[in-house]
Amino acid sequence: MNKDHGKNIDLSVNLAGIQLSNPIIAASGTFGYGLEYSGIITISRLGGICSKGLTLEARPGNKGRRVFETPSGMMNSVGLENPGIPHFINHELPQMKALGPLIVPNLSGSSLENYVEGARLLNEAGVDCLELNISCPNVKAGGMAWGMDAKAAETITVAVRKVFHKPLIVKLSPNAPYIVDVAKACVSSGADALSLINTVQAFAVDIEKGKPVFENQTAGLSGPAIRPIALRLLRDIIRGVPECRIDKNKSPRIPVIGLGGIQSWHDAIEFIMTGATALQIGTATFADPDTLEAVIDGMLTFLQRKGYTSLAEIRGIAVLYD
Repeated sequence: MNKDHGKNIDLSVNLAGIQLSNPIIAASGTFGYGLEYSGIITISRLGGICSKGLTLEARPGNKGRRVFETPSGMMNSVGLENPGIPHFINHELPQMKALGPLIVPNLSGSSLENYVEGARLLNEAGVDCLELNISCPNVKAGGMAWGMDAKAAETITVAVRKVFHKPLIVKLSPNAPYIVDVAKACVSSGADALSLINTVQAFAVDIEKGKPVFENQTAGLSGPAIRPIALRLLRDIIRGVPECRIDKNKSPRIPVIGLGGIQSWHDAIEFIMTGATALQIGTATFADPDTLEAVIDGMLTFLQRKGYTSLAEIRGIAVLYD
């Protein structure tokens, strides 16, 4: 790439008070702890890296098949395999910080108490922000995910907000029947940013064995197949949550991170024009680790070709308000 390419283009974004050199963040569960890719791409070029999903205690993950390829995507049922938050703080986190980009721990849990304790430990460890995954089952509610209704989302956001004092990003589930209501509950309960969408619940059958592919029956669908859904839900949040709306004269009070099937600079521009402040890219990196850098370069080329000097000039232009 020519060193002068896009030198007058500003890709920087402000994410809940944190300045990123560009909006591209490696998505949780798809980039390990960043170290695995350090010899493959120039990691320092990224805006940020989300960690694998972290839980208070170590988890071995799900048994049986964990990944299944689908047309224009993939299904996964990994089961949050991770070493536990104390191990992460002492071992993986220092190495991740040395990579350069913003580090975004992704917090999951099996109970409200575990979520809160995990958030407290990460707060004490001095992380710069936190992505709260509310797609995990609320055991006391019969296994329904925390992000499926506004009341449950409010409960967990309030509890984590009390112990975590840096920017809090809440990751929303596309499986919620009223995602705008869930988003509003998170915002009113202290979220500093939202990220969406998480994977879409799906089902696959092994016809040779006559049974489900995954031992857990359903699994999360990701990849290009879900991109139009992600864009529609992003639009709904941008238009439906006042704090997330785009004003031509200022950034939204609550920024939204868009994700779901992004695999090219074209896709990335779609999300920015729909109102996203930052972007997460995941599944595409499995097929091509260079995707993250290619998207950054492609966005620069597009903005230069169209005569724009910053992302702010195109953010939200596809969802103008009456």
